[in-house]
Amino acid sequence: MNESPDLRIRVVHVGDTQLPQYATPLSAGLDLRAHLPGPVVLEPGERRLVPTGLHIELPAGHEAQVRPRSGLAYKHGITVLNAPGTIDADYRGDIGVLLINLGQAAFTIEPGERIAQLVVASYTRVEWAPVKDTAELAVSKRGEGGFGHTGTS
Repeated sequence: MNESPDLRIRVVHVGDTQLPQYATPLSAGLDLRAHLPGPVVLEPGERRLVPTGLHIELPAGHEAQVRPRSGLAYKHGITVLNAPGTIDADYRGDIGVLLINLGQAAFTIEPGERIAQLVVASYTRVEWAPVKDTAELAVSKRGEGGFGHTGTS
């Protein structure tokens, strides 16, 4: 397995939590940690922007996606409200994680706790090529079939 990184990202790391890390050699997401002065209680139905203390410089053509941690979602109902949250290449502020408690009980976020995942991905920018009518679009097997068109659950 290749041990060298595919991409180097400049980062300013405020606080004493560790930099985001991959949990396993084949993980796609880096674990983001809460940068908090003390524990924060998230009541059922409550949402809160939790800082991470990270400021990054992504290269052009890349974004970072903030995604929920499956364990927090499954065990406690804690998820990222705007998942996936997008960090654009020109953003330099603190990477905040918008958490919501969809569970039945209050949840305490501890300083340094792993609260989300960060996936860095490349993207393609588009230029629209307007046409006058849908008849000018290439024919496809699916056509205009939308929600539920295959009849499967």
